[in-house]
Amino acid sequence: MKKLFIYLTKQPFWVNLLASLALVFLIGFLFLQSLSWFTHHGEYLKVPAVKGQNVDNAIKILESRGFDVIIQDSVYFDSIPRYTVIKQLPDPDATVKVNRTVFLTINRATTPAINMPKLEGLSFRFAYDMLQRNHLRLGDTIYRPDFMKGSVLEQQYNGSRITAGTKVPWGAQITLIIGGGLEVQQMLVPDLVGLTFAEAKALLETKGITLASVIAMTTVKDTAAAFVYKQNPERFDIDKTPLYIRPGQTMDVWLSPTPLEVDSLKTKDQKDLLQ
Repeated sequence: MKKLFIYLTKQPFWVNLLASLALVFLIGFLFLQSLSWFTHHGEYLKVPAVKGQNVDNAIKILESRGFDVIIQDSVYFDSIPRYTVIKQLPDPDATVKVNRTVFLTINRATTPAINMPKLEGLSFRFAYDMLQRNHLRLGDTIYRPDFMKGSVLEQQYNGSRITAGTKVPWGAQITLIIGGGLEVQQMLVPDLVGLTFAEAKALLETKGITLASVIAMTTVKDTAAAFVYKQNPERFDIDKTPLYIRPGQTMDVWLSPTPLEVDSLKTKDQKDLLQ
């Protein structure tokens, strides 16, 4: 090595320069050749189609062909089996280099939860569109006498009213209570005095009358078991003439913890008239 160094130092500058350039060229050539070997330069494969297959089978197929696999996302479709490949990138039959990574999107296993939209107050058609956009289904449609004809009065899930923002399963069936308009037919104002609140509420529902205000005495502990001692509208006017009400209209009730005496002004004739 020492002799080689002495030999080189004795050579003209241009000789050393040419030797250096030749050495750099040789190193660069060897590097490019090795890089091509490591990266499989010039070697290409076609990406197999795995869309629609189970994710485990898809991964086996891709890895057996020399591809790396990454599951990058998951979506949900209730009409497609779980763990099914929904999308792949690169696309099927694309020509790519060996060792290329294939990204898969699969159908998730668990049913996602949906925020219940606010449908009350909307028209039925708009509410139906909202359900579809939020991946929910229309269950029953129940028409209730109300002046808001064609509008959604209440939204229900599993028989109970559900508020906007509550989590419900993807594809849940939602029942809509829709205003059917006020019927022309009139009925006598029902007698609620003496009934429990639960009995009065049930009676009004059968007649299509909406319960509005509920005013309870401070001593009332259990509203459902409390008794109605006053109602509005009453059954008779000041001239003792029977009053009428239509389905869709409202009534107010006053509650006490125990039954109170029925108004002494009610006469037997009035009772007979309303039977």
